[in-house]
Amino acid sequence: MKALELYIHIPFCVRKCKYCDFLSGPATRAEQEIYVESLCREICSYTDLAKAYRVVSIFLGGGTPSTLEAEQTESIFAAINRTFTIAEDAEITTELNPGTVDEKKLRAYQKCGINRLSIGLQSADDRELRMLGRIHTYEEFLHTYRLAKEVGFTNINIDLMSAIPGQNLSDWERTLRTVAELSPEHISAYSLIIEEGTPFYERYGNQEDELERGRRIPAEERLPDEDTERRMYWRTEEILKEYGYEHYEISNYAKPGKACRHNIGYWYRTEYLGIGTGAASLINNCRFTYEPDRMHMKADEKEILSVQEQMEETMFLGLRMMKGVGRKEFSECYGKELDEVYGDTIRTLKEEGLLEEKNSRVYLTRRGIDISNYVMSEFLK
Repeated sequence: MKALELYIHIPFCVRKCKYCDFLSGPATRAEQEIYVESLCREICSYTDLAKAYRVVSIFLGGGTPSTLEAEQTESIFAAINRTFTIAEDAEITTELNPGTVDEKKLRAYQKCGINRLSIGLQSADDRELRMLGRIHTYEEFLHTYRLAKEVGFTNINIDLMSAIPGQNLSDWERTLRTVAELSPEHISAYSLIIEEGTPFYERYGNQEDELERGRRIPAEERLPDEDTERRMYWRTEEILKEYGYEHYEISNYAKPGKACRHNIGYWYRTEYLGIGTGAASLINNCRFTYEPDRMHMKADEKEILSVQEQMEETMFLGLRMMKGVGRKEFSECYGKELDEVYGDTIRTLKEEGLLEEKNSRVYLTRRGIDISNYVMSEFLK
């Protein structure tokens, strides 16, 4: 049986954060119930496809999956278990926000087989949390984290966000150390991206233009400049290394043996099935998504990837991993040596100091990480 990852999208949250452009939003209990019923039907519709696969990871994302009632989560997993063969050692994750779970819900997660939690904290500073529009304080996060540990979860990720308006390097270092002292198994540290269509875009999206026009922006609203943002990034690696975390992917850090297997599957193109509105899938080198309608789910976009497109994905996704792309794996997958396809590109990027190679693996240099979008785009020509 082939390996398969499942992604289940829950598009509900208590309140949409000011920076968020994900397919999510508040909903009534009745709307949630209709969606879960539809989701379970969709899961069960994959009975034939499921016969060829063994599920190695499951990820409930959103939105905030923990806004669902415990019984609704149990219904989703009952449908999954009726339909799919689940590996005994499968990594099963749910995202949650502080203040949206209690002991009953956490124990229900364990009953469902969930063995990994991903908690959205973003900052250990309450001022920054209010600015971001988060629904919780740092103390409420601490309560949730400690409760999860008491219940028995031994694999917990904490999401953090840098380059927040008004944040300086010292502020970011304080959040990092505060969280690292808790010794979670995994930390995801992302830089804030100002997305169109969000309240943050309305407020901060034109800040560079305003500065050029001479507008004086208060320090508490000013976005960190590019140099400060890069210093934040590299201090993240330095500080977390002190606490025993390995920097294994551009934005992710883990204690030994605790790297997120589900996300690694994305970067190395393991087949995955996305279920729920807006969820994306990769099955037999076909990519498809579902249209963003909370109550109905049907195929919206479908793309059969050519061999060239598959190779491109192997490079620009694989280079997100700190250990990069292996020559042996590439040749075994495509029947071609890496240099046959990308020799000139790799050679040029090495000369520019953006790629390195060790033990037949090609990976980004420190400078290459700083301009990773450019490096990855070079494999799309």
